[in-house]
Amino acid sequence: MKNRVQLIGHVGQEPEIKNLEGGKKLANISIATNEVYYKDNGDKVEKTEWHRVTAWGKTAEIIEKYVTKGKEVAIEGKLATRSYDDKDGNKKYITEIVANELLLLGK
Repeated sequence: MKNRVQLIGHVGQEPEIKNLEGGKKLANISIATNEVYYKDNGDKVEKTEWHRVTAWGKTAEIIEKYVTKGKEVAIEGKLATRSYDDKDGNKKYITEIVANELLLLGK
């Protein structure tokens, strides 16, 4: 089995771009995916999931140049989990998608 994720959704905020040492770029975006289904009684249910996406290098450069809030994108990447200690010393965990491909959709 391979760790692979594919999503199509809309960008929820302007991309966060960081310029790192050596000229390397890092981009962080959030993507919303929507699911619609109907309950047995016919009620419509809409559910939005938010996904944190991180991109490096050329993919980050494309995000910086072309991606804006509201833009529809398709991404492919892998799930990654990392941890950090917050200001109170509590361990926090983050699961994010590390994108290796990006496709701009829509207008």
